[in-house]
Amino acid sequence: MPGLVVVLVLAAGAVLLGRVVPVVGGPVFGIVLGVLAGVLVPAFRAERNRAGYDFASKNLLQLSIVVLGTGLSLQQVVRVGGGSLPVMLGTLGVALGGAWLFGRLLGVRGDTQTLIGVGTAICGASAIAAATAAIGAKRSSVAYALATIFTFNVVAVLAFPPIGHLLGLGPEAFGLWAGTAINDTSSVVAAGYAYSSSAGDQALVVKLTRSLMLVPIVIGLVILKSRHDARKPATAGQSGPRLPWRRMVPLFLVGFIAAAGLRSAGFVPTAWQSGLALTGTCLITAALVAIGLSLRPSELRQAGLRPLLLGAILWISVALSSLGLQLLTGTL
Repeated sequence: MPGLVVVLVLAAGAVLLGRVVPVVGGPVFGIVLGVLAGVLVPAFRAERNRAGYDFASKNLLQLSIVVLGTGLSLQQVVRVGGGSLPVMLGTLGVALGGAWLFGRLLGVRGDTQTLIGVGTAICGASAIAAATAAIGAKRSSVAYALATIFTFNVVAVLAFPPIGHLLGLGPEAFGLWAGTAINDTSSVVAAGYAYSSSAGDQALVVKLTRSLMLVPIVIGLVILKSRHDARKPATAGQSGPRLPWRRMVPLFLVGFIAAAGLRSAGFVPTAWQSGLALTGTCLITAALVAIGLSLRPSELRQAGLRPLLLGAILWISVALSSLGLQLLTGTL
């Protein structure tokens, strides 16, 4: 309880700050407040708080993904149409392939490489949260990935609308561009509606459809991690760890799909949407506060600026490939 109380109090402040500055968002404020509180208040690092931090960073993180599933309507996915699917799948491949290639070239490997790639490919903080829950990523990797995603979200919100007008993009073309090339939902909404009302509507639907890619990506991450663990040498008198097939589809991912199904079937009233979205944001923010409280600045200094450079390369690659794929498919 002591650690959980600290987490919830700081998370409440982070959510309020996120509503005042939505471009930054509660999750980013959460991990920043967590790190600062852990550094500036030694009592927060007491061992008695550790269990609460661990509970929040694992259980609340997984619960947040389930709640966020209620914001995804499968009817909206169908309405996006086949015309935008090649662009979404193409940019997904560019982001994940680029993370693998440029991560190797820059020496950004492991969890940091994975989280920046997934966060850029799918939906920013939500995707980072889901991937973290699936693979148990290191705290420092989560902080790096969030900082990278946040940086380029801000740049995108400021740069995309004027660039779109300069290129003469129509509302649907701009909405598809913003929905596939900007990470967090709040930033997609900000850029889309700054361009036009219809562009904002299109961007939001594309973004929600893109979020559905969490399902195969998380399952893939679990399989890769399980196989990696299975290759570890066995200790004396024990066999090596086996591939845990029962964990192939994590419980939180089943909950995410079920929540989306309930929304699609009409069991989640539209009037509940704003409250559920806020609940999901609060849960993610609380989990990231806990991760920040457990983090040490020395863990962040080791990688330097290379993760940020990787994020910049991926963001530019996705933005350009989205426009290029629209041109090739005739949707530009």
